[in-house]
Amino acid sequence: MKKILITGGAGFIGSTLSRLLVLKGYNVTILDNFSEKIHGDNYMESFLFKKLPLECRIIKGDVRDKQLMIETLNSVDTIIHLAAETGTGQSMYDIDNYFDVNVMGTANILDIITNHKIKISKIILASSRSVYGEGKYLCENHGVIYPDSRKQSRLVNEKYDCYCPHCDLVLKSIPTDEKSWTNPDSIYAVTKLAQEQMIKAQCAALNIEYTILRFQNVYGAGQSLTNPYTGILSIFSRLLLENQEINIFEDGYESRDFINVEDVAEGIYKALITNFDTTNTVFNIGSGNSISVLEIAETLKKYYHSKSNIRISGDFRLGDIRHNKADVTYALEYLNWEPRISFEDGIKKFAEWVQSQKESYKMKSSQYDESLDELKERGLLVDRNNN
Repeated sequence: MKKILITGGAGFIGSTLSRLLVLKGYNVTILDNFSEKIHGDNYMESFLFKKLPLECRIIKGDVRDKQLMIETLNSVDTIIHLAAETGTGQSMYDIDNYFDVNVMGTANILDIITNHKIKISKIILASSRSVYGEGKYLCENHGVIYPDSRKQSRLVNEKYDCYCPHCDLVLKSIPTDEKSWTNPDSIYAVTKLAQEQMIKAQCAALNIEYTILRFQNVYGAGQSLTNPYTGILSIFSRLLLENQEINIFEDGYESRDFINVEDVAEGIYKALITNFDTTNTVFNIGSGNSISVLEIAETLKKYYHSKSNIRISGDFRLGDIRHNKADVTYALEYLNWEPRISFEDGIKKFAEWVQSQKESYKMKSSQYDESLDELKERGLLVDRNNN
């Protein structure tokens, strides 16, 4: 029986994965710092903690703790590395922390495996679609284009699309595949790409099998409803349930690829049981579809029977991408994985779960405003009412 360590195993994705792997008969160790942002003041009372299987060994700790990691890694043979600071906006001013947790935390794991000669058979890394930046687009004159981040001068003038750098035509978003250029445009994305490169280099040197999974926008039951820095589904839900106005950035047609957390857990499991004799060890895990932010807000409003006003403000956050849709062909071909939960079914179940949790996950309404103020103060969010 494989002995698996899941770093960040009590988090949103990790808790769902833990349950799945225990059902599959694996020996699972969870290492998690039980961050207050995710679990609240008392992590043992959190939704995620209470859902962890009793069969799991649970360790409260940090991936940067060398002695703890030496002891932990000596008792497992497979690592699923989920532990990370997440959220693009906050990463742009919490730079030292993001590098410390994401880059140095991963470096600590690899350093211990290398210098303590710990036998690890496989490492699965949770990466992010953010490493692509804007991703893959098509110009009718110049073919495939990987545009740089959108310029503030255009965004101010309500030109939200991506433009061809050669002829200035509006580009058409097309599915981004794993062979697309990586072009990270946030500190968070830079740290995720650094994780990928470290895993590739050191696993090759140590003859350790590895798989890198680039998650799209993950959502579902257990998603933090108290963290104002990640997840527009959670942010919109809180505001809609309180009948507060929803501020839609840009023109509302910016889109994202949403993938349910249960499908993500299944994708990780498929990566775990698949042995590779191929160079295709990086996979997109997404739905292969894109949904506009405006459609998300309107759909949630319907499910919550909310009286909130949905306002398209034209505000914008620097570093945000315009569109996202993953090409998941490789995952189907090599992992025998494909998403099974439609956005329609998944968002309905998510809304039902939120309504069952809203009292225990209540967030001070000021917290979201405060998170936006932090971005404004650093020039990362343009509010058209004040700029």
